[in-house]
Order: sequence, then structure tokens, then C-alpha cells
Amino acid sequence: MTLRPDQRANAIDRSVLEGEIARIVDGLDGEHVPLRVLGSLGVSIHCPASAPLLLAFERTYADIDFAGYRRQSSVVGSYLSALGYVADQEVAITSEGRRGLWDHRSNGIHLDVFFDQLDFCHQIPLNGRLEADRPTIPLAELVLSKLQIVEINEKDVIDVILLLLDHDLADSDDDAIDARRIARMCAADWGLWRTSTRNLEKVQALASTYPQLDAPHREKVESQTAALAARLDQEPKSLQWRTRARIGERVKWWTDVDEVR
Repeated sequence: MTLRPDQRANAIDRSVLEGEIARIVDGLDGEHVPLRVLGSLGVSIHCPASAPLLLAFERTYADIDFAGYRRQSSVVGSYLSALGYVADQEVAITSEGRRGLWDHRSNGIHLDVFFDQLDFCHQIPLNGRLEADRPTIPLAELVLSKLQIVEINEKDVIDVILLLLDHDLADSDDDAIDARRIARMCAADWGLWRTSTRNLEKVQALASTYPQLDAPHREKVESQTAALAARLDQEPKSLQWRTRARIGERVKWWTDVDEVR
């Protein structure tokens, strides 16, 4: 994998970003405000056993994505301002408080904060979930944040691979991917189920093409993707899911994501 010039230009050393994550998360924990990281940095933090693969895949990082509770957004904003971050007021207004962007005046770090839910191609609710893990969002939501991308790219495929290599599937959040929670969310939303199952197929197929992965890696990814896909299929579906399934792919089932910046 070769980095584009723009990727090199915008990249920030991962250790610097992880240090900033620790500073922010620790500081807000002291205020009893759970702010949790997601995105590729969340994956790298939660996958220490795959650290050599991160180097092999030449991952780059340019900013930090967080998730928090909307009821605590004013505390989050005040704390970030005290650290030298400047909020984008237009985004706060146009998103009706569901999202916030902050830029630091001197260190060049950009923060993107989602409140109450991850709202991309599909909605992933976070209410009551941010206390389940630290410093990242729970693994189930971290995996779903990647699987819900309709036009999934190589970076996100690799993130799913790393998560599946480092963590077993289980029915809890205890340093495992809660497959039961993922299955239940997909069983309530046909669109989320369709996108996620399609992407599991893509992850399984692409894993066999990466020279960075050895045979045991590929076997584990194949086993994990197959097991998760089977769990999604076996979960009893809601009436809403079954009604939407009759329409199928004849009607668009996702929301287009417009990048704020």
C-alpha cells in the first residue's frame, strides 16, 4: 500500500494523537463525562496485538473522532475550549447540536464529536453505551461504525480486519465484540443489516488478497466474518425489518453522507 502525497501531508504522528486522546478522555472522566474515541484511532488503540500490522499497512491519522452525550455537550465544549480548541459554530447550529467540530490554535489537531448517535449511512445509537468501554466506544459499535459504510473503502476494510483479529465474538462487551448487540441492531433495521452483511462479504474476500496477512490471519478473518454473518442472519427480525425486506434493494436503503470538511 503506497501513501498518496496528500495523506502524508495531512498525517499527524499517531503517538501525538493518542496522547491527546488520553489527555481529553482523562480530563473529562474527572468531570464524570464519558467522551470516547472512534474511527481508525479507536481501532488502533483497541488492537494492541495487531500493532505490527498497523505498520505493515502504513496507516496514517489526521484527526480524532469522538462520541459523547448531547446532554453533556456544554461541558465538553467548555473543557475543549480551555485546552485551546476553537469550535465551529456553524456546524453546531446546522447539526442542531448533534455534532461538533473543534480545531486547536497551535497543535493543528482537528476534533469531530458526535453526540448520542453515529449518524452516517445508517444510525447507530449510543445512549447508555459510552460507559461500557474506555477510551473507545464499545467494540460492537466500533465494528458497526465500519460495517455501516455503503461505499466502504480499503482503510475501513483493514480496520474491520484488525478488530476481528484482535477480538473474539461474544454476547458481552468484556474485551470482545458483542455479536448479540450487533445482531439485534441489524434485526431492527433492514438497511443496516443489508449494508453490514454486504461488507462482511467484502472483508472476507479482500482479506485473502493482502500480503501483510499470513495464513493464520486469513483463516481467522474468514472464520470471524462467517460467524458474525451467520449470527446476523439467525437473529429474529422485527416486523419493521420484515416489511422493509419485501421492498429490498429496489429502493435506496441508506443515507448519503456529506462530509462537513
